[in-house]
Amino acid sequence: MPVPSADTASTPARENLVVAIDGPSGSGKSTVARRVAAALGLRYLDTGAMYRAVTWWALEQGVDLADTERVAQLAQDIPLTMGEDPAEPTVVVGGTDIGAAIRTSDISAVVSAVATNLGVRAELVARQQAVARAGGVVIEGRDITTVVAPDAPVRVLLIADEAVRLARRAREVHGTDDSVAVDATRDQVVRRDADDSTVASFHEAADGVDVVDSSLLSLDETVDAVLALVEKRTGVRA
Repeated sequence: MPVPSADTASTPARENLVVAIDGPSGSGKSTVARRVAAALGLRYLDTGAMYRAVTWWALEQGVDLADTERVAQLAQDIPLTMGEDPAEPTVVVGGTDIGAAIRTSDISAVVSAVATNLGVRAELVARQQAVARAGGVVIEGRDITTVVAPDAPVRVLLIADEAVRLARRAREVHGTDDSVAVDATRDQVVRRDADDSTVASFHEAADGVDVVDSSLLSLDETVDAVLALVEKRTGVRA
């Protein structure tokens, strides 16, 4: 966890602060959440990486992802450690850093089978809620504002137009947002959102959740918009 500078020294309010961020694929949740956490001197939790980790673990164990009971049991048993430093978040399973392995297209293509497994969700949500209860964290993913941390003082739904999200994901995965790259990532973004929406709500803001539309905003502007909401809701400044 980064050490806050003198002008952002921890206060009781900051130490207990929870910022919950939801949003569809490609909305910029991870990057924005990491930047917000770093600016506030808070921990960072990427809940999507937890589902990817279980997916990787199941495939490593040779388990059929369609075997929902077995995969749910694996989720309970997985020796998963989430590094919470926003400057360098890590995902470690059984002592192996799988941060790069879980971002491959092979994992992206099948992670929805795990993310929509209700047994897996129950286990991982319980772990995520424990992190939220400890405070001092920015948590992002699906169902964060409604299920994982519904009482968080700052709850944000980060959205963007589909075309913008597709372009962002294409640049992230392929290094370009030309038509070929966009088409190659369309299934990842559109299908995953459709699949995940069967078990999680992340397209419409629940009561009390602030919406930030990043379609026309730069990354810096989006981060500033979220930080402004943190100050508005809690008085805590970056």
